[in-house]
Amino acid sequence: MLILNSGGTFNKQYNPLNGELEVPYNNSVIEKILQSVESKYDVAGVIYKDSLDMTMSDRKMLANIIMESKDDTFVIVHGTDTMHMSAEFLSEIFDDRKIVFVGAMKPFEIDNIEASLNLGMAIGFAKAVQKVGVYICMSGYVESWDKIRKNTKFGKFEVVS
Repeated sequence: MLILNSGGTFNKQYNPLNGELEVPYNNSVIEKILQSVESKYDVAGVIYKDSLDMTMSDRKMLANIIMESKDDTFVIVHGTDTMHMSAEFLSEIFDDRKIVFVGAMKPFEIDNIEASLNLGMAIGFAKAVQKVGVYICMSGYVESWDKIRKNTKFGKFEVVS
């Protein structure tokens, strides 16, 4: 299993110099969560962006990394605003891999429970599921990418039919 970090709120940290939350160019949040896990996972930082800034080139970069990897199972830490767009894009390319998108509504630095729970669920699901496909793990759910959506009014993900 390969964990790919593309940034998003999950990773955001407060910058005391300008008073803003920023996506740092590191994997420190994921590495901190994984310190409490016995298993070792490969983590690769690839984009480090807020998902609103994600481009088609970024999505193609994710696809290329997955294509070139020897792994067949991936967890992608991604911002929630455009997670479904990246998930749909990868679902059109891959039918032989397990890909689980995960993020957080609040930065780990502000609420470490949500991000930790979501990442743990995503890893556990990716290890347990037999069926290949592209999934989203958020708000206590893990569903096929097209069966779950962000409800921006309530600030959570919901299963849709």
